Amino acid sequence: MDQTVNVGRRKTSVARVFVRPGTGKFIINGKELSTYFGTEILRQKAASPFLISGLNAGEYDVICNVNGGGITGQADSIRMGLSRVLQERQPETRASLKKAGFLTRDSRMVERKKFGKRKARRSTQFSKR
Repeated sequence: MDQTVNVGRRKTSVARVFVRPGTGKFIINGKELSTYFGTEILRQKAASPFLISGLNAGEYDVICNVNGGGITGQADSIRMGLSRVLQERQPETRASLKKAGFLTRDSRMVERKKFGKRKARRSTQFSKR
């Protein structure tokens, strides 16, 4: 079986993406893409590497295991993992995927809470009297 695997990450979300030749199925955690992501924007974001690279999504089956984070972070991590897989399968797609920023890890994370503060940077309210 000609299957390619790669990992995508965003915030606290981690996606393992498996791509193999098939009929165009896109399954995330055992559910179809349309049922897993409620909004069209997230569906487009997850499947956008096919659009950018110019490959036909109908030629491949995509199976993803995602955990952690929220749905937006999960969509971004799937996009990154899928981009890495497509670039591995067809190296000529690397330039278009890199230009779109799909191969770059977005390292922004939630800043930790500090002691003596309400949140990461928010102090307690100052009382004059």
